[in-house]
Amino acid sequence: MLLFYLFLLLTSCSLSAQETQHKNDPLSFSFPLTSLPRSPRASPSFYSSFISQTKKASTLKSSSFSSSPYNYGSGFKYSMILLVSLPIGTPPQTQQMILDTGSQLSWIQCHKKFPRKPPPSSVFDPSLSSSFSVLPCNHPLCKPRIPDFTLPTSCDQNRLCHYSYFYADGTLAEGNLVREKITFSRSQSTPPLILGCAEESSDARGILGMNLGRLSFASQAKLTKFSYCVPTRQVRPGFIPTGSFYLGENPNSGGFRYISLLTFSQSQRMPNLDPLAYTVAMQGIRIGNQKLNIPISAFRPDPSGAGQTMIDSGSEFTYLVDEAYNKVREEVVRLVGPRLKKGYVYGGVSDMCFNGNAIEIGRLIGNMVFEFDKGVEIVVEKERVLADVGGGVHCVGIGRSEMLGGAASNIIGNFHQQNIWVEFDLANRRVGFGKADCSRSV
Repeated sequence: MLLFYLFLLLTSCSLSAQETQHKNDPLSFSFPLTSLPRSPRASPSFYSSFISQTKKASTLKSSSFSSSPYNYGSGFKYSMILLVSLPIGTPPQTQQMILDTGSQLSWIQCHKKFPRKPPPSSVFDPSLSSSFSVLPCNHPLCKPRIPDFTLPTSCDQNRLCHYSYFYADGTLAEGNLVREKITFSRSQSTPPLILGCAEESSDARGILGMNLGRLSFASQAKLTKFSYCVPTRQVRPGFIPTGSFYLGENPNSGGFRYISLLTFSQSQRMPNLDPLAYTVAMQGIRIGNQKLNIPISAFRPDPSGAGQTMIDSGSEFTYLVDEAYNKVREEVVRLVGPRLKKGYVYGGVSDMCFNGNAIEIGRLIGNMVFEFDKGVEIVVEKERVLADVGGGVHCVGIGRSEMLGGAASNIIGNFHQQNIWVEFDLANRRVGFGKADCSRSV
C-alpha cells in the first residue's frame, strides 16, 4: 500500500471563493488549502506514483483550444506529490486530487462501502450531486481499442462501464466511469467531464490527469493553459509552504520564458514513446561551471521511442537514461566522491547519496542546471541539489530510469521544479518557466 508524507485537512466543507472580474478579463477563483503533517517518511522505492502503465496510445487527437472559459487559482501542499483541491459536483463537494501531468484519466474517490463522513470528507457522495451520471456499457468509451485511451474497461454486473487503472508503483484505482462537473462558482462550471469514480483504491485522494490525451482534464475542459508553482521542501516549525495552481491565465506569466513542446506524427509513433507526455528538447546539463559531456541524442527518443525528455508533476525525482546519469555521477564523484555513502542505493535507483552536512556537500557540488533550447534553463540552486530521504541521508535528486523497469526515459520531476512557475501553454504547444518564491505566490 502506498503511503504519503502528509494528510491534507480542509478547514471547511464550504467553498469560500473570492471572485473578481476586471474589464475584458476572465473570472478568477482562489480556494484556500490547509495542510497537516501525517506520518513518518514513506517508502522511497517508487519513482512516480502517477505515471500510468496504460498511458501508451496510438493516436493523438488535436484539440480545439478556444479562450479558456474560466480562470482558477488554488494552493497545493508540496510533499512527494502535488495536491490540489477542486470543487466537484452540483452543489460542489471539495475533493483532494493529485496533480499529474503524466497521466490521462482523472478520478475521484466514491467509496460506497464507507459510511459518509461528517465534513470535511475525502469521499465524494454521488447521491448529493444533481449533475452526476454513470456511463453505461454501451458508451463508446467502454469499447476496446479506443484511440488515445487504452484504459481497460468492462461491463459490471449492473451493466455500467467499469475500469481498472494501474500505476507504475503498483497503485490501483478501480470503479466506474462517470460524468461530472467541476463547479467553480454559482455561475462558472465545466461541462460534464468523464472521470473515474473509484470504489477501490490504495489512497484516499484522487488524480487530476493533465497530459495531452483527449480525455485528460485539460483537454476535456478545453483549457488553453494551466500552471503551477512548487514550493520548497524546507518546513520550519509553525509554517508549511503552499504553492499555487492556475487553470487559465496566470497573472505572473509576463516574465516566463518558453520552449516548444515536441510533437510526434502518427508515422513517428514508436512502441516505447509516450506521445501524450509533455516532451521537450533538453540540450544538456551543467554542474557548477562544468558542462557535462552528454550528447544531445541522450535526451531524444531513440528508434524504439525510449529516451524522450518529459516534464512530469507526478514524479518526485528526476530520472535520466544511463548515458546521462553516468556523466552526472562522474562529476559528483569528482567533486565529493570521498563523502559518498558506500554501497547505498536509494530506492534502487540512485547511488549518489551522503551522510554528513547536506549544506556543505551541496556547496561543494554547486548549482545544477538543465539546459533547453532558446537559452532557457532550470537552475537548481546548490541548497536544493540534495534531497533529505530520512535517517540522516541526503541524495542528489536524480535516479537511473533504466532501473525503473520498462523503457527508459528522461523525466524532470517535481523535486527539480521547486520555486519556479511551470506553465503548459496548450494553445501554442509550449512550456514556460519563471523563477519564483512559490511559497509566496498564491
